[in-house]
Amino acid sequence: MLIPLSAATSDRLRDVCGEEPGFFCREVLDRTGDRSLAELSDNLLGMTLTVVVIFVVALIINRLVGRGINRTLHTLHSGAVRERLGSIRRRTPAALLETTETSLRAEQRITALTSVLRSVSTVVIFTIAGFLILGEFGLNLAPLLAGAGIVGLALGFGAQSLVKDFLSGLFILVEDQFGVGDIVDLDQQTSGTVEAVSLRTTRLRSVDGTVWHVPNGDIRRVGNKSQHWSRALLDIEVSYDTDIDQAKSTIKRVADGLWQERHDIIEEPQVWGVEQLGPNAIVIRLVVKTRPSDQYVVSRELRQRLKEAFDLEGIEIPYAQQVVWHRDEPAPQPAGDE
Repeated sequence: MLIPLSAATSDRLRDVCGEEPGFFCREVLDRTGDRSLAELSDNLLGMTLTVVVIFVVALIINRLVGRGINRTLHTLHSGAVRERLGSIRRRTPAALLETTETSLRAEQRITALTSVLRSVSTVVIFTIAGFLILGEFGLNLAPLLAGAGIVGLALGFGAQSLVKDFLSGLFILVEDQFGVGDIVDLDQQTSGTVEAVSLRTTRLRSVDGTVWHVPNGDIRRVGNKSQHWSRALLDIEVSYDTDIDQAKSTIKRVADGLWQERHDIIEEPQVWGVEQLGPNAIVIRLVVKTRPSDQYVVSRELRQRLKEAFDLEGIEIPYAQQVVWHRDEPAPQPAGDE
């Protein structure tokens, strides 16, 4: 251990090490009395140690915040929240509960949100740490912060559409408006199955195979045809001379038979009755609740079975008819013929 050669007075300590003397500067000055050595030790050891401490603390905070975000988002989807809602869920009809497909979509949404929030928190934490480190080197942060604010304002004005897309994408993920695998209709112009959802764009594939890339900021409203559950809706036409009760009974029997065979029909089919008296037929409506996105497969199977059952029962499926009136009139006589 070094023996102090001279005890530094308070005035000399402030003169050499400043108003708030560091540990290394004070110790070296007390033990050696050398001004240059004290200042050098304060610059090399004190500043380096402070920078290392700031960086390590930023790493620890970033790790803790990342874990907290991940745990919080997963807790909102399952665990404690589900336990609190258990009594409500037990009284909820099965059609309204989440299915496996929506759970997978929720996991994808949680993963995307976790990635975004962790990236944002990382940028914020290390930006603050960087400013603290620059302050340790004696830089005046006021002009730097003012310049950063001006640059951020200019970028905000110049990239309004990009910021709009990102914010819209964030709300789409948070609100679970749609997810990968959903069948959606955007503004009744663009429709298809969602293949990917990012913060900037949504990618759809239509029935004919066309891939649509839609900026999230351009999405004004969304019609989701496969969230939580779907519905197969069939308007079945029968001729006017058909026994309506017989037709409804046949439709119900066919739908119930399919319900007993398929696991993707989640509730008993319902025949709502006569929906319309059309010019050529009576329209009877049948509705069937299905798992998400399965309504089209169920509808096709129902149409085939209904056609076969109608043929057996002698129920006529009408076709468009047109009545033509033919009128015989005497042929006009040429001018001048008397």
